[in-house]
Amino acid sequence: MIYLDYNASTPVAPAVREAMWPFLGEFFGNASSDHPLGRKVSEAVANARKQVAGLLGAKPEEILFTSGGTESNNYVIKGVARKLSDRGKHIITSSIEHPAVVNPCKSLESEGFETTYVPVDKYGLIDVQEVINAVQPDTILISIMHANNEVGTIQPISEISEIAREGGIWMHTDSAQTCGKLSTDVNELGVDFLSIAGHKVYAPQGIGALYIREGINLEPLHHGAGHESGRRAGTEAVPAIVGLGKAAELAKAHVGDTSTAMLRDRLWEGISQQLGDDAVLLGHPTKRLPNTLAVGFRNRIGADILLACPELCASTGAACHAAHRKRSEVLAQMNVPEDVAFGAVRFSLGHPTTQEEIDQAIEIITKAVSQCPVA
Repeated sequence: MIYLDYNASTPVAPAVREAMWPFLGEFFGNASSDHPLGRKVSEAVANARKQVAGLLGAKPEEILFTSGGTESNNYVIKGVARKLSDRGKHIITSSIEHPAVVNPCKSLESEGFETTYVPVDKYGLIDVQEVINAVQPDTILISIMHANNEVGTIQPISEISEIAREGGIWMHTDSAQTCGKLSTDVNELGVDFLSIAGHKVYAPQGIGALYIREGINLEPLHHGAGHESGRRAGTEAVPAIVGLGKAAELAKAHVGDTSTAMLRDRLWEGISQQLGDDAVLLGHPTKRLPNTLAVGFRNRIGADILLACPELCASTGAACHAAHRKRSEVLAQMNVPEDVAFGAVRFSLGHPTTQEEIDQAIEIITKAVSQCPVA
């Protein structure tokens, strides 16, 4: 089995599993308990907070542990809306955001909020001027993903953050796909909020984090006891938190590594040489994630191609679209022609990916495309 779906989920790294193991057995105490076992667990959570903060160039107290990227995004969008509703009810996002951003915005629209969905070009890239044009006197939040999960296009977050600062608007970015692949230093990006999903960075599923700039206080999504400094009620998922901390430490060491990008380019070169114009590169040719290759196979159906490759794990566009044979919303917003978009497949590489796997994948994919009936 060749796994090329790391944007959907990564395996838990061996070092992460090793770090978690003691907290699945010996150190089982509650982090809120004031006894030696509880303090041991509390220290582990504090250390994980430092590790995540280290990845983001943040302070430990600016890190909130959540259940994942979806909760982090909801926390920000709904929290800012509730806090600043007296000042304004306008939110800016992009037309290619993940549902974890789009759907909270849609929910707020039913409560009288307004959302502007900034368009993208044929590469999935936002024009900063479009953001400037979207700003209104009552804009309270801009939420733009750092990089698109489907085609890998990287957005100009630092430039958009400058617009937000000039307008006194809070800025959020979903960095689920960029942690460990690109620099996610919150000061360089200039953001007030940043979301992390653990299962995209070799930590367990069901754990995430949210960076909240010091001095900003939002209403919690969950109410209960005063966990996470009163920001998120509920006993901490200590093994998962410890795992995320270790994964963040490992991710920091991988930023700037070019080996995955070289393998991604090898995959594209092999596919394009074999299939020519029947393979179309999707997303920006240079401003994209180093591990992501989205290809539209002309006059084919992406799901049919993957069915013909049972030994290969990849995705038809984003994983959440895998059951649908239609042009994804992202590709529709990019105005990708249907004869190309219907054949879209996303290949996303990871640290374990080898050159041998890539060479095998080229052979498997090109054979499958050649044998698939023309749609």
